[in-house]
Amino acid sequence: MTATRTVRAYRIVSCALTALCLILLAGCASNPPRHTDNLCKVFDQHPDWYDAAHDAQKRWGTPIHVLMAFINRESSFRKRARPDRPWFLFIPLPRKSSAYGYAQIQDPAWEDYKKANGGLFKSRTDMKDALDFIGWYTDRIHRALGISKWDAKHLYLAYHEGIGGYRSGHWKRNRSLLRTANGVAYRSRQYGAQLKRCAVRFRCRHWYQLFCH
Repeated sequence: MTATRTVRAYRIVSCALTALCLILLAGCASNPPRHTDNLCKVFDQHPDWYDAAHDAQKRWGTPIHVLMAFINRESSFRKRARPDRPWFLFIPLPRKSSAYGYAQIQDPAWEDYKKANGGLFKSRTDMKDALDFIGWYTDRIHRALGISKWDAKHLYLAYHEGIGGYRSGHWKRNRSLLRTANGVAYRSRQYGAQLKRCAVRFRCRHWYQLFCH
């Protein structure tokens, strides 16, 4: 009887410790990368993000380095990023935008994405879903406006302004937005050069990828 109780107690403690480890690991996995200016180090810390970006590129055609440059700009890799809330004296006011998550996706665009791709288990705080959204939306931009999926600057302008907003051309007089878009383009080029040096080790790290190159 005593031995049986000891075994049960051991199992309970083991399960509790396992659950605690999983919770801690989940918390670590949601932390922003320590070196956001180096894509190889980003993927070193979060190798599953490489898989997610690679899947989005394969599905939609937008390069990994462009996708990740968007995420860097939009949220600095913070999964629950939101626009700052304005205040009047000590009273919090409504946020100016419904943008949320890694890709700062607004509610209407997110609903359109879910209708087009199925959204029962999708979340703006999931990196895989955020990257897939950017791939889907940049594919729409490419089809509607003819912007190359490698042109991070103009893709970002259309991403920020919307397809109709880009067509209007108002962004041409918005110096702040143009500086931001140029920054995204610079980061994309930087990420692209870095990825050339490390992509193979992420692409080939799974045992079943025997013929990767």
